[in-house]
Amino acid sequence: MAESDFGLIGLAVMGQNLVLNVESRGFTVSVYNRTTSTMEEFIAENPGKKLVGCPSIEDFVASLSRPRKVMIMVKAGGPVDKVIESLLPHLEEGDIVIDGGNSLYTDTERRDEWLTKEGLRFIGAGVSGGEEGALKGPSIMPGGPESTWEVMKPIFEAISAKVDGEPCVTHIGKGGAGHFVKMVHNGIEYGDMQLICEAYNIFKAAGFSHDELADIFAEWNNGDLESFLIEITSHIFKQKDPETGKDIIDVIVDKAGQKGTGRWTVMGSVEQAVPFSTIAGSVEARIISSLRDQRKVASGVLQGPSNWNFHLNISKEELVAKVRNALYASKIVSYAQGLDLITKVGEDKGWNLNLGEIAKIWRGGCIIRAKFLNRITEAYTADTPPTNLMLAPFFTEILNTGQQDWREVVALAATNGIPVPSFGGSLSYYDAYRAERLPANLLQAQRDFFGAHTYERLDKPEGEFFHTEWPELLA
Repeated sequence: MAESDFGLIGLAVMGQNLVLNVESRGFTVSVYNRTTSTMEEFIAENPGKKLVGCPSIEDFVASLSRPRKVMIMVKAGGPVDKVIESLLPHLEEGDIVIDGGNSLYTDTERRDEWLTKEGLRFIGAGVSGGEEGALKGPSIMPGGPESTWEVMKPIFEAISAKVDGEPCVTHIGKGGAGHFVKMVHNGIEYGDMQLICEAYNIFKAAGFSHDELADIFAEWNNGDLESFLIEITSHIFKQKDPETGKDIIDVIVDKAGQKGTGRWTVMGSVEQAVPFSTIAGSVEARIISSLRDQRKVASGVLQGPSNWNFHLNISKEELVAKVRNALYASKIVSYAQGLDLITKVGEDKGWNLNLGEIAKIWRGGCIIRAKFLNRITEAYTADTPPTNLMLAPFFTEILNTGQQDWREVVALAATNGIPVPSFGGSLSYYDAYRAERLPANLLQAQRDFFGAHTYERLDKPEGEFFHTEWPELLA
């Protein structure tokens, strides 16, 4: 007899923690895993809980009350399709399938169309917060039909993080909107992490100890830069390696991993012609870090600056203040670029995305949760929302007052051979965006010279195009 309110397939750590979260809110949960022993161990480790372990897909589906609500937590790509294919013979019209992994949003749109034809309902739900968030309350970004959201709303609101009593979940939009917004969230996460790493690299070159760095980040976390990533960074610098007794940061290999969502976001920005320098710089930084063997060789061949001069006319206190302002300004740019991409794709897809609501559900549970997300929500719920986050008065003031320090930090890094792709990319974007005139006039002349691509003129109406008969070059 069917008894479970909810079912989950895929009992890796995220899946297990989500199950325990759902069960703790008063729901009975059925679970299935391809490796049966993993399911059996999970059930055995959680005696007395309202969990139903199922050895087969048939048993799993039969245990669920109608309309069945099945969440899939497996690796993105082919594995998701295989799970769906195994479910299809057993599901009935109106049942709901939820993909809670980090799927590419175009795959979600394909699956939505596929399952709709089968008479089923599909949700692509971005889930952010890592293992702890899954257990205690993540930020959830569900996409799909409004009617399906209404069915899932009680469960999603119950298990999500709460900020000021408000659940960190909302209906993002139809089709692939949920996974798209989660993808951009992850891109912003890449940018945030890289900006923090660039600040660390500058401080390290300037001779700061790990204890000093722990104190700096702890202090920043008590102010406007308060965020989950700043907070955990302060703790990282205090952590010792139990095997060697060294600071753990000194024994970790400088080779970053990535699962693909950052790359997808950058690729999406290129396809949509949205500037994305901060996040693109962060993805490139991870890729370069993976070339560790090549970097080792290059470090002995390619020369850097010989005038290492961090101790010229600047105190540690002054450097901390300047890097803090550079980090804050660059962070604003990162969010501005991410939100611009969300806006552009949302308009193209007809998703009617609400930037204020999206920023609101990022305030808790997710990896990029931060104090200043309240300000982003305020900006996009104002009577006249900004065309770009940088133009919201609160953020304009921060950028205007911090831009000189930002420049000095980027210049200091360049002078001393310290790579700052995201600090530098953010500043270049800021300067380009505020420039009344850019050198693209020369670029258009070049295009017209070699390819007769035409150009517009300042002294003619917009939309009229012209071509110049350029001189022929000698062969």
